[in-house]
Amino acid sequence: MEKMIERPTSKAKPASALGADIRGYSKLVIDATIGVTGIVENMHSNITRAGGPLGKPSMKPARGVSGLVYRSVRGTTRMVGTGLDIALAALTPLLPRTNTSGQREAIISALNGVLGDHLVASKNPLAINMELRHNSQSLEMSTKSLSAALPEVSGNLLIMLHGLCMNDRQWRREGHDHGKALASEGFTPLYLRYNSGQHISTNGRLFADLLESLIKVWPVPVEQIVLLGHSMGGLVSRSAYYYGNQAGYRWPERLSKIFFLGTPHHGSPVERGGNRIDRVLGFSPYTAAFSRLGRIRSAGITDLRFGSVKDEDWNGADRFAHRTVPHDILPLPAAVNCYAIAARLSQDSIEGDIQSGGDGLVQVDSALGQHPSPERQLDIPAARKWIAYGTNHMELLSSQAACQQLKRWLRED
Repeated sequence: MEKMIERPTSKAKPASALGADIRGYSKLVIDATIGVTGIVENMHSNITRAGGPLGKPSMKPARGVSGLVYRSVRGTTRMVGTGLDIALAALTPLLPRTNTSGQREAIISALNGVLGDHLVASKNPLAINMELRHNSQSLEMSTKSLSAALPEVSGNLLIMLHGLCMNDRQWRREGHDHGKALASEGFTPLYLRYNSGQHISTNGRLFADLLESLIKVWPVPVEQIVLLGHSMGGLVSRSAYYYGNQAGYRWPERLSKIFFLGTPHHGSPVERGGNRIDRVLGFSPYTAAFSRLGRIRSAGITDLRFGSVKDEDWNGADRFAHRTVPHDILPLPAAVNCYAIAARLSQDSIEGDIQSGGDGLVQVDSALGQHPSPERQLDIPAARKWIAYGTNHMELLSSQAACQQLKRWLRED
């Protein structure tokens, strides 16, 4: 199968994290300048062409002298950006190596969540490459390196997948880490780090490839694999299983369980609200230019509108266009036990109102795979669904009650 994006190994890291950051941020500043210039030009063009506030918006560039000015600004900005990047690339090897801090990684992960597809397309050094980590350190995919980095390994693997705008370090919250807690059940926890701004299906393919590489070099025979995905991480898990089966990989046969922690299987109302704002801004020629600001958000974010996990969900379509809810959904793997934990801000359930409400970002019914349409039901058994009350989306990461529930499920045959 053709690989969509090359995945460098940990050896391909730049000599200086500081130098890469400076280059990456400078490229973003240049891109932002060009983008703002385009927004101003579009607004200028619409105002001069339109007959009133409800006239038909246009994406055509400005004409005449005004058009020449805007083209000159963009051309000069690109030329300055190219020269600056060349100079910084030469300077990078001379800068001191810096240890990556949690704060730095949090900022870069957030940027990747919002702009990750743009960072990849523009070859920005800030773009995150997918990798597995342990104790916040990158793991090289070789038996020798894994044995050195993980003195104690088992044939039971627990892979942790973070959510949008996050990274592997952020599984630790308020002194608690679900991965370390579940390791006591005889599992070796590994943490996936990925660019959450790319399409979920793109990350699914990359993760499927990575898992196949992992089982080939794991120091002991792999007996079973368990995936634990928080938020978007659960969707990446589903996508990876789908593409792993398509590729004929061996690791899906070893996958025994998938835990979904606040996963928006049917999408998030936050992204659907953002799509509605785009449409409202596009109604008037005076505000149409500002709708381009909303189109900055990444492919990963727009995938969360309906929980898209396959290429077919977005390929060949305008991901910002208004669309109705898809009729069907990728079913859960029949040969794998799937479990779902949802969170609800309220402290208790209301009779007959279990499915309403949510954790502030994801609705309970979406997290549990429940839907009024039979074609979109994920049919997770009641015994494999659980709700954490008085808990928000991020507190799921530190919830002791959720951790105990995960342990009970992990012990099941």
